[in-house]
Amino acid sequence: MPQRLHAQPHHDGSELYAPTRGVALGDRHLVRVRVPDEYAPVVSVAVRVVADAEPRFHPLAATTWFPEGDRGATWWEGAFEIANPVAGYRFLLNHADGTSAWLTGDGLDRLEPVDARDFRVATYAPPPAWAGEQVMYQVFPDRFARSAAADDREHPEWARPAGWGDEVVSSGPDTPRQLFGGDLDGIAERLDHLERLGVTLLYLTPFFPARSNHRYDASSFDRVDPVLGGDAALIRLVEAAHARGIRVIGDLTTNHTGDGHEWFASALGDPDAAESDFYVWTDDAHTEYVAWYGVPSLPKLDWNSRDLRRRFIEGPDSVVAKWLLPPYGLDGWRIDVANMTGRLGADDLNREVQRTVRRTMDEVAPGRVLYAESTNDAARDFDGEGWHAPMSYSAFTRPVWQWLRRPAPGAPHHFGIPFAQEPAYTAEDLVASYRRFTAPYPWAVRELAMNAIDTHDTPRFAERADDRAQLVAAGLSMALPGTPVVFAGDEFGLRGVNGEDARTPLPWDAAPRLADEYGRLARFRRDSAAVQRGGLRWLHADDDALVFVRELADESVLVFATRAATEVRLPFGAVRGVERAGAAGVGFGDAALEMGGDGFAVTASGPAFAMWSLPVRRADASSRADATGRADATRSAAASDGGGRPSVTPAPAPVLEPADA
Repeated sequence: MPQRLHAQPHHDGSELYAPTRGVALGDRHLVRVRVPDEYAPVVSVAVRVVADAEPRFHPLAATTWFPEGDRGATWWEGAFEIANPVAGYRFLLNHADGTSAWLTGDGLDRLEPVDARDFRVATYAPPPAWAGEQVMYQVFPDRFARSAAADDREHPEWARPAGWGDEVVSSGPDTPRQLFGGDLDGIAERLDHLERLGVTLLYLTPFFPARSNHRYDASSFDRVDPVLGGDAALIRLVEAAHARGIRVIGDLTTNHTGDGHEWFASALGDPDAAESDFYVWTDDAHTEYVAWYGVPSLPKLDWNSRDLRRRFIEGPDSVVAKWLLPPYGLDGWRIDVANMTGRLGADDLNREVQRTVRRTMDEVAPGRVLYAESTNDAARDFDGEGWHAPMSYSAFTRPVWQWLRRPAPGAPHHFGIPFAQEPAYTAEDLVASYRRFTAPYPWAVRELAMNAIDTHDTPRFAERADDRAQLVAAGLSMALPGTPVVFAGDEFGLRGVNGEDARTPLPWDAAPRLADEYGRLARFRRDSAAVQRGGLRWLHADDDALVFVRELADESVLVFATRAATEVRLPFGAVRGVERAGAAGVGFGDAALEMGGDGFAVTASGPAFAMWSLPVRRADASSRADATGRADATRSAAASDGGGRPSVTPAPAPVLEPADA
């Protein structure tokens, strides 16, 4: 049976539920809990906060403050002092029947939860305000587009040149050597395409010289690969993108370099070299070394080296700083293999590296953004002190795959997890998994986390999904808290059985059949403050469908996603303003919003996604009477003005079929 999520108490770290922003040590932090009228009668609420490693309880009081039009709940409000840079907190709700429940970032629990599930608030400086407004587009430079100038460049000795329409080599020794010749000017010439998609942030995988097409094995951090057009091409691309309002971030590997890197070449076999302590050697002669996953071409960096820190991540003359400053002007970095950086055996220098990179960026080029890759539970590394937000597959990518993609026989690629059979999730499982992995993030981290349905390191989503399912997944990436990520080629419906196979050159002679749909999603997100930074309150999840609301005091957006024919009925009190909703701001399939009696229904005859902007007004506590008795009066009002309303349906959109149908 689906959980009655709309009837559960709710809190998150968004400004509606935690309006004190930018807290410092010693500040009072105001928090609110929304308790629906359909929930059990509550006689008291307290917030439990851990201060100096000791739990303390502070009472909340029922308040007359509530968002305009929220006629289905009582709000409780209280505050606690911020005693530590990161404070964990949860709520205790005592019921009239003598029972109690805990509310954490993971939801309700009648048993005392572990602290790891607590909400967290941090005193660290938040990411730049612009970062939360972005739609990200990931480009693998070798496979995006070729400029005419690429024809005149010599191929490096390691390369196996390929024609743009050749089949991608996705296994064997030539996989990293196959070079299609995409370059940075090719990207600059296609910025119209990015604008069509609603892209505002361009993420480039590495552009440094290397001995592979992926370039994660850098041979230098001091220059742009000549195969991509060199330094001048990067300058041209960033300037052209900025002129269109598109920001650009680069990709930096802090865990390792390539074995062709000038630092490694200097240190290999020479313990007296200036760079000898940059790497982790396992013999005195410096000929044996630790490498990422044992891959010899990727020697691991040793962050115990003070000189490595100075040259790579510390101060205005470092690699980190150089590419953020003129004439290059990048808007930030994505850090590759961030979870493994600085970690080996008993050594754990990860947090020191984080702090140093962040400090350099904030001092040398303030207002830049810092994403970082994590392949698993990222909670311990993301509290806002160093990396701003994760590129994590655990919270979004994997659960969405397991809910929406067709099952495959055997054990296909699944992020290295050796499943005998890939799991199949319900929508309820998706919600539970999402909550589990995002619960410990401070809200500033959560609302910036990268939400990718696929990347250059995974199979394409479309490999086992039709266009309708892909649009549902893309809709969720745009609608949930975080930064939506489009991997270049998703809009063409490209397929690929693994990460290497997914790096297909974009087929510019074909129509990007999902481009308009992606553009509509992106523009809706761009125009909605609630979708960019509003709270997330789950209303419903069953096997096939989920419903949630993104909400600020003066704006709410109702979101509906389903993989099959469905009808979900909810009371008016679950969402303020729903009875006055107009046509969906964006929708695919035949999703409909229908009013009737004391509630509403969202329906679809098959896979569908929709977002509706709901007409609510800014909260004004001075204009309200006491909340006592409010629920009964508003339920009566809902019955009188809600009945007989016609179905509210999104603008019609074609039902899209699989590419090979």
